[in-house]
Amino acid sequence: MSQSTSKSPFTTSELLPQEEMLEIKRSKGQLFIGLPKETSYQEKRVCLTPDAVNALTANGHRVLIESGAGLQAKFSDKDYSEAGGEITKDTDKVFSCPIVLKVAPPSETELEMMNPQSILISALQLKTRQKSYFKKLADKRITALAFEFIKDQFGSYPAVKTLSEIAGTSSVLIASELLSNMSGGNGLMFGNISGVPPVEVVILGAGTVGEFAARSALGLGASVKIFDSSITKLRDIQSKVGKAMFTSTLQLKNLMKALKRADVVIGAVRGKNRSPVIVTEEMVKKMKKGAVIVDVSIDMGGCIESSVITTHDHPTIEKHGVIHYCVPNIPSRYSRTASLSISNIFTPYLLHIGEEGGLENTLRIDAGLRNGLYFYHGILTSKAVADWFDLTYRDANLLIF
Repeated sequence: MSQSTSKSPFTTSELLPQEEMLEIKRSKGQLFIGLPKETSYQEKRVCLTPDAVNALTANGHRVLIESGAGLQAKFSDKDYSEAGGEITKDTDKVFSCPIVLKVAPPSETELEMMNPQSILISALQLKTRQKSYFKKLADKRITALAFEFIKDQFGSYPAVKTLSEIAGTSSVLIASELLSNMSGGNGLMFGNISGVPPVEVVILGAGTVGEFAARSALGLGASVKIFDSSITKLRDIQSKVGKAMFTSTLQLKNLMKALKRADVVIGAVRGKNRSPVIVTEEMVKKMKKGAVIVDVSIDMGGCIESSVITTHDHPTIEKHGVIHYCVPNIPSRYSRTASLSISNIFTPYLLHIGEEGGLENTLRIDAGLRNGLYFYHGILTSKAVADWFDLTYRDANLLIF
């Protein structure tokens, strides 16, 4: 009887010993970063502090700093030089670095100085851009990241959050100054003084700005009332601040009552394209004479109808007997604190990019960083920019992977 032979499911070559496929360790890349001096109106911040430069140079990276870049934030050229940075007075040389790091977006003249295929990391400030700005990025085939769009592992926007914390805290400090006699206010002091009724503060908006304004006002002994259209946000702010406060949805009767009693009103309501107007001019007319309005949302049009943009040089105007402080970019008032804060965000990202062997590799593995990408080798990848300027865009995931 013949014995049947069953055919093996493997080929001879498959049965032979195979090479083991080992994962190759990604080689570290050396970054060459240019840190130019900020030229935007009243922009006093800088992206990297000397300590951050020291951390980068200690990891084998190069940082070229334009002379005087940190002076407005009280960091000298000597501080940067001792931290391992290279100082130059040649602006063109700084902008010709492979990576350019800025707080404000570069002007078109500054973009002209950049080399083709460079990497730009800065704010985008979409509402202030012109279509020609994006054409210039495309012509230079630049890869650009907007730090206000970068997400962390928890899905929040670290740069926006940290600057909102500064804006919220400083809005109360500014209001405190403006209430004093020296600033033409009612001579009231924030502070829980025995036997004296506390200062009444109304906060419009229960986001990060509202939260930190509430923390500061409560810490100084003020009576705080918070208004927002979202019950969830109001519940969250109660939980985060950890103290019982007056909270209300935007009901006209409650809001009007609070505004009439308010010594300070802080506007911190953001919208999609423009902040909604919560307080009308008629409502402002019914407020106390000498009361203070700090409209933090003025960079998106303002949530108080009587608000008009002011500057750090002339920060206040008086309307209907009420002092209005409507300066965009409040964090720039505290340039050193804001610079330290921004630097804390940038430094880990730059070290991470170096560890992964460059931005290309990092974008593939870091979805949060990829969210900040709006130009990739001269191709627009942001839907927000495309919708705003009626441009065509490509999905970054299709270009990178």
